[in-house]
Amino acid sequence: MAGQPSSARQIEPEDRAVRGAFPWLLLCVLAISACGTSTRVDEFRPSSTLLPLNGDEKVVVVGRRHSGAYETDPDFINCIGTRLANRGQLPVMPEQQFLDSFYPWFEPRMAPLGLKRMGGMLKDPLIGKRVRELGIRYMIWVDGNTETTEKSGAISCAVAPGGGGCFGFSSWDKAANYEAIIWDLDKLGEKGRVQVDSKGSSYLLAVGAPIPFIARVQGEACEGIGTRLQSFFAPAGPGSP
Repeated sequence: MAGQPSSARQIEPEDRAVRGAFPWLLLCVLAISACGTSTRVDEFRPSSTLLPLNGDEKVVVVGRRHSGAYETDPDFINCIGTRLANRGQLPVMPEQQFLDSFYPWFEPRMAPLGLKRMGGMLKDPLIGKRVRELGIRYMIWVDGNTETTEKSGAISCAVAPGGGGCFGFSSWDKAANYEAIIWDLDKLGEKGRVQVDSKGSSYLLAVGAPIPFIARVQGEACEGIGTRLQSFFAPAGPGSP
């Protein structure tokens, strides 16, 4: 009987350690399960006919530039272009190559925001000839952004002679909202629109070393809008790269 209290005292610190770690383990499980995105994609099609690409005709995806202080994320534009080229097997001209080829007509304050303005630019002999030489049939204008909508929590870190670490929990929400408009530069008409809204929550759990659980909000938006844009186009014709 005398040995029982001693045994109980040895078990008690282990129980406290387990009980102390349990809330953080629970937070970790909740973060993993909640770290996800919800994505909605809407489209408008004036016609059910697939858009043709013949010979060396190409598609270019361009981000809106309304002024010197506004620019759709170039990485997001490249993501859509890569998806169309790799999975849609469409001939896509890189955005930067297009901008360099038409400098300075698609720089901020000069880029056309409507078809009427675009039609006026194509009447310029230099621009019209360049479009035909490069074989650009469709231009996909993409406008929108990804922003952090809410942040909460806090994490503190410290360094000591024997080591260091961080402690705390933080979370943030992100929302990605984009719209893509397809212009036919040959017929000078709008051929469709795709809108995507993607939302998700990310978490950072710190018990010693910070552990991030990141929601792929922009990646999901790219996948959603890119997949839907693919469905507008017919397979590229012979001679396409």
